[in-house]
Order: sequence, then structure tokens, then C-alpha cells
Amino acid sequence: MFDYHVHSDFSVDCRVPMASSCEAAIAAGVTEIAFTDHVDHEPSDPGHGFYRYGEYLRAVEDARARFGDRLTILAGAEVDFNRRIAGQVEAFLARTSFDFVIGSVHYDLDGELIYPRTFTGRSLREVFAPYLADVLAAVETGWFDTIGHLDLPKRYTPRTHRDYDPLVLRDLSEPIFAALVRHGMAFEINTSGMRQTPRASMPGPATVRWYVEAGGRLVTTGTDSHAAQTVGAGLATTMDMLVLCGIDEVQTFRGRSRTPVPIRSLSVLTHGSA
Repeated sequence: MFDYHVHSDFSVDCRVPMASSCEAAIAAGVTEIAFTDHVDHEPSDPGHGFYRYGEYLRAVEDARARFGDRLTILAGAEVDFNRRIAGQVEAFLARTSFDFVIGSVHYDLDGELIYPRTFTGRSLREVFAPYLADVLAAVETGWFDTIGHLDLPKRYTPRTHRDYDPLVLRDLSEPIFAALVRHGMAFEINTSGMRQTPRASMPGPATVRWYVEAGGRLVTTGTDSHAAQTVGAGLATTMDMLVLCGIDEVQTFRGRSRTPVPIRSLSVLTHGSA
């Protein structure tokens, strides 16, 4: 099992040291973990200026020295993206080096984090359209290894907007699928929604199937853990879902090179550790 979206105390919204998550990963049967701490360039973000690249790399090396015989540990980043801050993101990625980088959109057109208040006075389409436009822009840069939580706004829908249906937004999603295929970029199945509202992965099986129909095959898996006890959560179920949707392999990023690993070869490990 590969948990390629885990936060540590190098993220402003997490207090878990890497060692705790490494221990939890080994206990859960996770074989590879990527510490993808938030890199925030949006000035209003609580994490703006918090990330410390040099200290982060030293912490990864310390974790590898302690757990590397039992767990593959990747140096990663979840880099926030929107078109307003594209220049800062490009400059950051030019001066740093990681095994694995997630590109994630977290802000709406007004520069506010996508939270329930974002939906006030707006339809689902009015919220999703600019969000998905920024996701498409992120893909078109070619800067990232994978795109995080493709349908993130559904996680924050208030009770007034609980009629979310991905089919209504398929026309806005299809250009993203085409761009992902063209750039050879993956997107992640983020399992955090399975343990929170909306009680479904981000994205869910309908979106994955449309991506497959567009010719896509590149998928990464991650829990978006901010607590040690959620490392590895939902990955076994995700493997089953991917197979049903026509994805028969997931991508690993050992040593800066992407390698497909057949899901069937993981089944004994995933289900044996459940």
C-alpha cells in the first residue's frame, strides 16, 4: 500500500512528528509513505511562510535512517496552486527538489479557502466552475506529479447543497482528463472523504471511470492524514474501487522515477493487513 499524502508537523495544520506516522504506517501495512507537507503561497493562508524546506529534508533523512529498512519514505510536498500565485509556485519548484509533488487547489476566485461559506448564494456549478478551471490550469503547467482531491468542494458542501452529482459537472471535468492524459500526469484518490463528509473518496468511482474512458490510467493513492491513526485508512477499499473502474495499477515514485505497480500484486498485502 502506498500512502502518498501524509502531513507532519511541517504543515501548519498538523502536530504529528514524522516518526509517529512512520510507526503507524508500518503497523497498517503501508509499504511506502510520502510526507507531503503544505507549501502555501497564498498570502491569506494561515500557513503562508510556515514551510521550512531545509529542516524538512533533514527530518526526512532522520526518518529514513530510523525506519528505512521497513518503510520506503519519500520527500514530497503538497503545493497549493491557483492562477494568482502561479509565479511563486513556479519559482519555488525551480529552487527545490522532491521525490513527489502534489498540486492542489484550495481557494476560490475571491481568494478565500473553500469552506461551507463559499457556497452561500451560489449554486454547486458556480462554486465548482472556477475551482475546476484552476485545477485545469494546474495540470497544464506540467509542474506536478499528481493532482490532489479533484472534487474537493464536495467535502465542504453545507446542508443546502447536499445534492452534489458529479454527472452535472462532467463537461467541466472532461478537459481536465484530456490534459492529464496529454501531460502524462496522475491524479490522486484522496481517501479523507471516506472518514469525513461526504463519506466518499475524492474523487469517487464515477469520475475515475470517466477518466479511464478518456484514456487515463495514472493514479496515486493517499489518505491526506493529519493524524497518525489515519495513515493507510481506506486504501484497501480504494484498490478494489480502482479495479472495478478499470484501473489495474497504481504509480510509485521511488528514486524520482514513476513506476506502475499492478494492483493484484498488492491484494495479499492490503487485505492481509486490514
